[in-house]
Amino acid sequence: MTIRDRIFARISELDITQKEFAKRTGIPETTVSDWKKKKTNPTAEKILIICKVLDVTPEWLLSGIETHGTRSNPAKIIAVDVSTEGGQLLELFNSCDAATQARILGYAQAFGNMKTDRK
Repeated sequence: MTIRDRIFARISELDITQKEFAKRTGIPETTVSDWKKKKTNPTAEKILIICKVLDVTPEWLLSGIETHGTRSNPAKIIAVDVSTEGGQLLELFNSCDAATQARILGYAQAFGNMKTDRK
């Protein structure tokens, strides 16, 4: 996910509109709309206010890694070459919306359980 993707996913999680987000951050609605339409990211000076309004850390917003909480586990970071099968799988996974990612994880866990059930 990109910074922009994380922003809009979090806006959706919080069940607020882009208009309300713009009002809370003081960022013009047209700017927020441009992030989505033009697939651009906010400028650096907007990051902290965005984090405050969305109740996330700058680290999570910029990288998707959360040092505290349940968003991810920074103790287990893996770098994968995108030209490998694993890298391709991760790229596809990251291109999915949150609901689809949850389904994929469920399938993966079920396959993992099948392996341990056979032993």
